[in-house]
Amino acid sequence: MAHYARHTLFTLLVMLFTLCMPFTALAEDIIILHTNDIHCGILDNIGFPRLSQYKKDLQKAGHKVLMVDAGDCVQGAPIGKLSKGEAVVRVMNAVKYDFLIPGNHEFDYGMDQFFKLAKLQKSKYHSCNFIDLRTNTLPLAPSKIIKIGGKKLGFIGVTTPQTLNTSTPKFFQDEKGNYIYGFFEDETGEKLYAQIQRTIDQVRKDGAEHVFIVGHLGMDGSIPRWASPAIARNTRGLDAIIDGHSHEQYAARYEKDLDGKEILITQTGTKVQTVGKLVLKDDGSLVSTLETDLKNSDKKIEKLIEKENKKYEPLLKQPVGETAFDIRSDNPVDKVRRVRNGETNMGDLVADAFKNVLDTDVAIVNGGSLRNNIKAGVITYASLLEAFPFGNMCAAVECSGQVLLDALEFGASNYPEERGNFMQVSGITYTIDSRIPSSVQLDAKGNFVKVDGEYRVKNVMVNGKPLDLKANYTVGGSNYVLKNGGDGNVMFKGCKLLQDGQISDVDAIMEYIQNHLNAKIPAEYEAWDGQKRITIIK
Repeated sequence: MAHYARHTLFTLLVMLFTLCMPFTALAEDIIILHTNDIHCGILDNIGFPRLSQYKKDLQKAGHKVLMVDAGDCVQGAPIGKLSKGEAVVRVMNAVKYDFLIPGNHEFDYGMDQFFKLAKLQKSKYHSCNFIDLRTNTLPLAPSKIIKIGGKKLGFIGVTTPQTLNTSTPKFFQDEKGNYIYGFFEDETGEKLYAQIQRTIDQVRKDGAEHVFIVGHLGMDGSIPRWASPAIARNTRGLDAIIDGHSHEQYAARYEKDLDGKEILITQTGTKVQTVGKLVLKDDGSLVSTLETDLKNSDKKIEKLIEKENKKYEPLLKQPVGETAFDIRSDNPVDKVRRVRNGETNMGDLVADAFKNVLDTDVAIVNGGSLRNNIKAGVITYASLLEAFPFGNMCAAVECSGQVLLDALEFGASNYPEERGNFMQVSGITYTIDSRIPSSVQLDAKGNFVKVDGEYRVKNVMVNGKPLDLKANYTVGGSNYVLKNGGDGNVMFKGCKLLQDGQISDVDAIMEYIQNHLNAKIPAEYEAWDGQKRITIIK
């Protein structure tokens, strides 16, 4: 009896203690932490050590936590380029992501390396719309159902069809130029919507109670039919879209789906500026925030990143030159990526480097290839690799004035929104009249077809003389644009190739700084918004 009485008393005390504990619905919530467009920024802003510790702290507090990423992780800084993405994958594995997708830049090291990275990723890559056209099969798993907190959550990967021309187009082609990989692209978006809907339906059929797209799709500057709002409007059965690609920050925007349901869309910016926190409440509702104030750091992740960085430290510290002012790819006031819709001193410097080193009449540089700023002070090899992380090779072509005009017009077609192929120039001045609607026509893959109306680009001068549409000019730049049709610049196909692959973009810029500028950036490049080579009528 005494034993029974003690057991009963213990049980009552446990029940009383439980009832007296502060009630919190959070214990039954599921937290989805999300990142996008890290671009190798594993120590930038919040950084991976604090991201990792935040997940651990939430789990220690009793929360059910998942972590997902919406693409563009392995490219964008020296550690990515020099390890071909593998160092970043090792760090991501240590942080323990639960679901990953490839963005367009996961393919930047070539298809063989992409599939190697896919195998190295413990959580694997997922994409429901990346297809091998030779076999009509999906090389990656389209989705994943994760059981957590007594629920089944379905996650679907979607990779923008813009990947076909925002990564290197030839990677998706055979030796004859025929596409052997695709992303369910067409001129209406219907192929993509249908494929996503099929995947949603299958995931629901397999028992998922809640379904999330983790997409590298974007909003501003993305091709509208493939952007996340269009996906939401043209499907049904989703709970939310965790987005990437356009480097925007928003905790929650909403679009109505085919049934009139409000679909939440969220994105965290780039380089771990914020950590997305999407909370699935026990009643099925969603609460979305962007976390910025994370204090604690995971020492194991710190040590791993330090170990990875030390492998390349001697090479990265080599000095190249010096500058008394910042060389910028962005607007210093609002930090917006200015190189994608306006002139900057970085754009002028790089275009001048290509023109002088390649010895061409003019040079053009797609703004999307210019990334981090170069800060005032000593310019190191690391500085250049961070600013120009793609490892593109230089090229030179001979083309007509008409082709050159079409390239400038295509680059200006999205203004005032960003476009990766907005052209920074050397040897050229031009005006964009943004009052004229763009009449650039694209094909199903987002490639340039023609200008079907009045040109926005006016008053083009080449080395002080009006552009002659019928004359031939030598043009320097990257083979990504001039040879491979990157960013949809297929107007150069068929042009005479004068140089290709003899020097990389970083080496050309280094040669210009050291041998043409005597290792010191002159005052003519000081103005962050450039030398007035591009005039914009608003």
